[in-house]
Amino acid sequence: MSDFWRNVGSVVTGTALAQIIPVLGSLIIARQYVPAEFGVFSAWLGMALWLAVVLTGRFEMALVIERDGEARRLAVLSTIVTACLGAGVAGLALAVGILAVPEWVANFPLTLILISIPVALAVAVAQTWQSWAAAEGFYRQLSLMRIAQAGAITLLQIGAGVFFASASALAIAYMLGLTIGIALSAVLMPVGALPKGVGTAPLRAFWRRHRRFPMFSLPADAINTAAAQLPVLLVAGRFGAEMAGLLAMAMRMLGTPISLLGRAVLDVFKRQAATSFRERGECRDDYLRTFKVLALVSLIFCAVMSMASEPLFVLAFGESWRGAGVIAVWLLPIFALRFMASPLSYMAYIAGKQHIDLIWQIALLGMTFISLSVPQQQDFALQAYSAGYSLLYIVYLVMSYRFSLGEKR
Repeated sequence: MSDFWRNVGSVVTGTALAQIIPVLGSLIIARQYVPAEFGVFSAWLGMALWLAVVLTGRFEMALVIERDGEARRLAVLSTIVTACLGAGVAGLALAVGILAVPEWVANFPLTLILISIPVALAVAVAQTWQSWAAAEGFYRQLSLMRIAQAGAITLLQIGAGVFFASASALAIAYMLGLTIGIALSAVLMPVGALPKGVGTAPLRAFWRRHRRFPMFSLPADAINTAAAQLPVLLVAGRFGAEMAGLLAMAMRMLGTPISLLGRAVLDVFKRQAATSFRERGECRDDYLRTFKVLALVSLIFCAVMSMASEPLFVLAFGESWRGAGVIAVWLLPIFALRFMASPLSYMAYIAGKQHIDLIWQIALLGMTFISLSVPQQQDFALQAYSAGYSLLYIVYLVMSYRFSLGEKR
């Protein structure tokens, strides 16, 4: 077995537990919380996850490019400082926005509004630590971080549902679970402090060296996250919180198994492909080897879910969630292609093609908004969204392959 797939297997083992925990937890959560409450929580979480992307400036994506050891540790500190500064600015903007236009937040409980910035910052910090572990090749620590975070969030959400089965309870439990995960990450990989006398010089140098990430990767990934979270928000606004809850559950259950291997492959692929690209100016073989396995797993997943989705949702969550099983079948093409495209999309960073990635993300956001805003029937809107998203993913796969050729083109 190659080192690549041995490392993938190592990450998958831990990531599997981190993914199975919320899946099993969902069997209980779906019976504690009605679709409408889950829909409100999912819409709020989508906005918090989008803000988390913005806070880091996407500098965590540059960690794998830094040299191993001290240089990368300083990069981690710089990324966390960036996120904290961003959270401060976001907090001020939120306060001004609430005072100036209070109707912006009228659809969400006050508790969700108050903890939105802390949750976004916690997500950003947790993601930075996990990116650091992946960049260093510390796959055991990475797995432990993910397992602890998933377990803490799920157990706390189930516990909260016993007493207060509301969107606010889900959100507070999510925040506390993230905090526990970050605490363990800090124990497993202490980041330390800047050397005495260095001051802010490493931070400024890091910003200058990787300025293309906030210039191109940040808007591209912010748009990508918005496009991923926008469906729940649009569906909630047009077709109601219950329909949004069904959609959110379908996306959650499809995304969990798909991201299991895909996320593990990304953690290993980005390190190995970046090394090959630095040494040879291309990484075509790494790309094709990864693509073939992803494509095979994707086809198997689609074949199984297309036949079993609806009865599985009813069996697992109850009759009130049958609609989520139907929606899951419509969305299968998206998640199958995302499974292949997401790990390989890192080629845009390795090849320095973030500007092209940004153009594609803008097209994706436009397609998502139009497909879910124009059709009057909710079924047709979701089917149009699935078709448009899938076509754009095919375009992205072609682009990422061309990026892998590097100097061979």
